[in-house]
Amino acid sequence: MQGTRTFTFLGTGTSAGVPMVGCDCGTCQSKNPKNHRYRCSVLIGTPQGNILIDTTPELRLQLLREKISLVHAVLFTHYHADHLFGLDDVRPMCRQLNAAMPLYCVQEVEGKIREAFSYAFKAEAQQLPLGYVPRMAFHRITEEPFSVLGNAVTPVPLDHAHFYVLGFRFDDVAYCTDVSKIPDRSWQRLEGLRVLILDCLREKPHPGHLSLDQALDIIRQLRPEKAYLTHLSHDLEHDATSRRLPPNVELAYDGLKFTF
Repeated sequence: MQGTRTFTFLGTGTSAGVPMVGCDCGTCQSKNPKNHRYRCSVLIGTPQGNILIDTTPELRLQLLREKISLVHAVLFTHYHADHLFGLDDVRPMCRQLNAAMPLYCVQEVEGKIREAFSYAFKAEAQQLPLGYVPRMAFHRITEEPFSVLGNAVTPVPLDHAHFYVLGFRFDDVAYCTDVSKIPDRSWQRLEGLRVLILDCLREKPHPGHLSLDQALDIIRQLRPEKAYLTHLSHDLEHDATSRRLPPNVELAYDGLKFTF
């Protein structure tokens, strides 16, 4: 038994966030807090510690909002800026852990992290006290199941235009952001879900993301008990879109939680 875990949406927005800079549409000007979306990441709170998926540019603000003082491990879906560039915010947590932050990612993502945060890997940086630069301990993952803090994780390979990304399944909950297509080999990894979290950018088709109709079609095929849509652009106003969804489907919003 893993014990009760808490799934928290730290951010549910697309790469530009919502409101989007320079936009005066109804969603971006909305006073409804469910239309205010940081970039996409989630936190899974377990009895063994907190598992973060992706490090968005708003990571510090997300963790402060949810009163999360410590992350024990980070998983990465892919290396795009909106999922990666908040990584420096793990610096103070390395001091609390008294160790490097464990990062679980594929080889390609590790390479991009080493490029983007090259200052953290210089020999002189490794001699600095914990907390001065982000200290990182890489754990290479593939498409094979693995374990994080005693929690079994099944990677779910996904297509994101011409990019390769991973979703992650924890028992009967799966998180699949930044998806344009589910490859044939991945459908069986999404069978028998209680909760599916799925990419849904906007109404119109997009080369790198699912549209609303495409996401709903996948949900109908997989038949999870509950589905949440995430990576939402300003095209999807929360209340208006919610009224059109099937009973078992909801738009996720920043700060939404459920247990499993």
